[in-house]
Amino acid sequence: MSDLPVRSVLDAELVEEPPAPVYYRPKLGRLASWWLRSPRVPVWLKERAQAAQAAKDAVAYVVRSPFRFLGAVVRGLIAGARWWRRWVTVRDFREAAEQSEKLADKFAEIRALTLFRWKVTGLVLVVSALVVLVARVVYGPGVLWIVATVSAVALAVLGRRKEGSPGRKAVLAGPRTLTWTMDPQVLVDAFRDAKLIGKDETLRLVERATRMGEGWAITVDLPATRKAADVIKNREALASALAVDEVQLIVDRVRRNGGHAGRVAMWVADQDPYSAPPLRTPLLDVPRWDAWRPVPFGRDARDRRVDLPLVWTSLLVGAIPRQGKTFAARLAAAGLILDPHTRLYVADFKAGKDWEAAGQVAHRFMSGDESEHVLALVGWLVELIGEVQGRYRRMRELDDVTCPESKITPAMSRDARLNMPVTALFIDEVQVPLEDRTPVKVEGKKLTAGEYVGELLTWLAKKGPAAGFVLVLATQRPDSKTIPSGLRAVLGSRFALRVMDWRDSNIVLGEQMNTRGYDSSRLLASHKGVGILRPDGEVQAGADVLALTVRTYYMPNEDWRVLCERGRALREAEGTLTGHATGRDVALVLDHTAAVKAIGAGTTSDGPVWRPDGLPEPLAAVVTYLGDELDEEDGRDFIPTAELAEALDVEPTAFARQMAGLDCRPTRNRVPGEDGEVRRIRGYFTADIRAAVKRTRRAEIGSAGSSDRDLS
Repeated sequence: MSDLPVRSVLDAELVEEPPAPVYYRPKLGRLASWWLRSPRVPVWLKERAQAAQAAKDAVAYVVRSPFRFLGAVVRGLIAGARWWRRWVTVRDFREAAEQSEKLADKFAEIRALTLFRWKVTGLVLVVSALVVLVARVVYGPGVLWIVATVSAVALAVLGRRKEGSPGRKAVLAGPRTLTWTMDPQVLVDAFRDAKLIGKDETLRLVERATRMGEGWAITVDLPATRKAADVIKNREALASALAVDEVQLIVDRVRRNGGHAGRVAMWVADQDPYSAPPLRTPLLDVPRWDAWRPVPFGRDARDRRVDLPLVWTSLLVGAIPRQGKTFAARLAAAGLILDPHTRLYVADFKAGKDWEAAGQVAHRFMSGDESEHVLALVGWLVELIGEVQGRYRRMRELDDVTCPESKITPAMSRDARLNMPVTALFIDEVQVPLEDRTPVKVEGKKLTAGEYVGELLTWLAKKGPAAGFVLVLATQRPDSKTIPSGLRAVLGSRFALRVMDWRDSNIVLGEQMNTRGYDSSRLLASHKGVGILRPDGEVQAGADVLALTVRTYYMPNEDWRVLCERGRALREAEGTLTGHATGRDVALVLDHTAAVKAIGAGTTSDGPVWRPDGLPEPLAAVVTYLGDELDEEDGRDFIPTAELAEALDVEPTAFARQMAGLDCRPTRNRVPGEDGEVRRIRGYFTADIRAAVKRTRRAEIGSAGSSDRDLS
């Protein structure tokens, strides 16, 4: 051992690295997966809550059975007495004679037949009594119990409730209630009354009415060619037919393997599901959160939790004042605040105290509604565009294991060496910067700050999500002039609280959403924090849900401050506290040249020519759809009306009338078809559309200039 060379001895300490948080989802076995998905397995064998409800229903059924049996016996006795009376009085023979006007000729025969049936009745009674008496003497008193039991069962069968039985319906009906839970025929009648099925059509039962939460659930198939979308659209008429308030009725189309276009799942609440006090956010009980998990956002009418996906999408929140708009935006921010590996930009143009606590964790933060705040936002957006471009450049240099696609991954967002954290930009009262008329000079061109902000936000909403950027905008003025259509078109998730009319609702949720049954202007004023969510991603209600009504969690300022303080403590422990939160704002390094080149604005003195911003509908939608095809050199010359109507999902006649109001009228043109045959079809020349856009731009600039002169 002494001959071995002596190497340097290192003094070290073994440190165990804490394991990264693992969000485990248990994998279901093949049998368990089949059991949960099979329509042949009853619902009460799949869920504990359904099993408990089924047990309660069974106990209630057993308790009610004696009373129901007694009622059926009484009804059977009455029904039997009425049948015997018609038979003994020869009612059928008498009515036939009356209709043939031969009652006088048949009177003697009717009289004789009546006497004969009375004799038969007396004979049957005497024989039956003698038989029972003899059996009683021979076999004992048990015979009487057997006869009574058999007679009661026969009368109960005769007196069971069924459609068309005589004497089973009251002459004067009482108040309409949810009797369809016991009698599905009432549900069929409700669909017929609401004009959702024809008089000769019926429903096919898929799942019987079962108790689910604080209401009843049932799944039915509509007749052939009838669509579930029509039931959703006419939900108010169906609610009236069922004698419930429309907020109590939830109608969804069943999709995927177990559904089709005509399968409807209904749930009817016992009372207004939004009348109870709101629940506080569950994030108060969570020490930390993962930004890649959907954020707890609220609860639907069935009291199911609704989580909102944020990564890889953007969110627009719109409402009139004092309906919970800021609370909804803060709920989206709360989950990101509790993840120390996220970076936050917060711009509060309300200039209040709602977002003040976020300054403890935000990389950049400001509160104000002056022009300098708008210009500061411009600097932020230019900085973020440069960061997005830098991330894409660095992704190209990474191997396929670290970066499988041109998208950020959870591991990449937590790697400090890559410097690609999930970054979220929150702008409250976004209409303030978008409407700002402060002139700015970009690359020698003059335009307003609002136009520039709209262009930058649109680019971020398009390109930012894949690089880990989340954009959340909140506004109390959801109208087409405030939120450019080009920006709205690329915001994936939408949340509309109560607004003034269906137009504002469509601006937040998307075109034609009111015709699909989703109109936030119909929400009640008393339902604070209740809105229609159109998610961009999977939620608990299903991956294919178009929209759902949600009541957001309640998070007052004291809870908001607690979450922000917890988020700051997490960042201090992880060493990820940066920027404004440290008390040292990082200087902005602006590169307008790169930003303008990235967004491809092509700005001129009167604004972008082929951008939809500020254009009235439906001209803005046409410009958005055509895009580069409006160019004079490389674009198309003629666009058929049918193509535009199908692409924009509009009614052709109303669309033509609206376009004519913008001085852009359709014309007929010869266009070769797919078979080579030339046909005359109605449509629009792109030159006319370009002219309409330019006229609208000039009129807009002229009115803005006159307004500026008036103010000066």
